[in-house]
Amino acid sequence: MTVRQNLEEINKRISEVCVRSGRIVENISIIAVTKYVSIERTKEAIEVGITNIGENRDEGFLKKWEEIGSSPKWHFIGSLQSRKVKNIIDKVDFIHSLDRVSLAEEIDKRATKKIKCFIQVNASGEQSKHGIEPEQLFEFIEQMKNFSSIEIVGLMTMAPFTEDENVIRECFRKLKQLRDDIHSHGFPHAPCTELSMGMSNDFEIAIEEGATFIRLGTSLVGNER
Repeated sequence: MTVRQNLEEINKRISEVCVRSGRIVENISIIAVTKYVSIERTKEAIEVGITNIGENRDEGFLKKWEEIGSSPKWHFIGSLQSRKVKNIIDKVDFIHSLDRVSLAEEIDKRATKKIKCFIQVNASGEQSKHGIEPEQLFEFIEQMKNFSSIEIVGLMTMAPFTEDENVIRECFRKLKQLRDDIHSHGFPHAPCTELSMGMSNDFEIAIEEGATFIRLGTSLVGNER
């Protein structure tokens, strides 16, 4: 399947879920996760109208950025080691995996522009997942006011990989409630209006529960090695 064909099918599914959940299609942004695909396949995604490209690792990100440049918005969505911040910081538009003060310190030290960051939250409680624990989130948000190069635009999570829709839904609902609580405080450094949640296997549930950014790899660009 071409990326265009995949995107047409995904857009149809997004429209349907928006109708049944009272969401507005324009409020859902698709991030094409290109970790497992070639530069050519990534370019194909851009050519059919995808404006957000997500990468998980700095090496893959840099190879694609050097070939493609800054025309799409670049999202770093994987776990980010502090020592690798300097390699990507002035090339990315969004970081979806801010989860510790030491990483914030490195971003703030290296950035020459304001970086839009999502705080990664371990909303599922799984030990295998990265992210801030929900009960530590507000303290972490308070600490972020010390870093002038960081703007907390939202929260990100990964739901458990399970067939149990209720478990997935509960994870996404928890993240939305946390987002709403933070947003209601009106922190100048943390407007926290966005929700980065939902992947190829669960993006429809994520949209129903309030996602504004969905991260699609296999269903959109495939997984060629």
